[in-house]
Amino acid sequence: MLAQLAIATLMVLATVTIHGLGLLTLTRLLRIEQREEAKEHVSPVSAKGIAITFAIVLGLFVIHGIEIWLYAALYLFAGALPDLHEAVYFSVITYSTIGYDDDGIPRAWQLVAGIEGVNGVLLLGWSTAFFVGLLARLGRR
Repeated sequence: MLAQLAIATLMVLATVTIHGLGLLTLTRLLRIEQREEAKEHVSPVSAKGIAITFAIVLGLFVIHGIEIWLYAALYLFAGALPDLHEAVYFSVITYSTIGYDDDGIPRAWQLVAGIEGVNGVLLLGWSTAFFVGLLARLGRR
């Protein structure tokens, strides 16, 4: 159990670091774009404004995708799941807390998978807060 907690803790720290750096990158890109918008007086509901929103959503998907694939790689390389497809699928539904049958992963990895679910909820919530804050800022312009 201690080994599972240590692995899960390292994964949480790694994904939180990835997430923070990803959001920081998106924020910096938004600041650059915001300066350009101020010069050009671009409306948030213009084609360019909508394209920026789509780019942010895709950026968030990329960040979460990296985190999900990191967990999938752990399960695959540890031999907890038999192939890449099952490892990625398991990680997606665990990270997003959709859920999976406990028979899908060996008992030795169930605690890590449970913590992945909690980690996913927190990181998805962080992204949601980031996105809502972005939309609120766009709405004020």
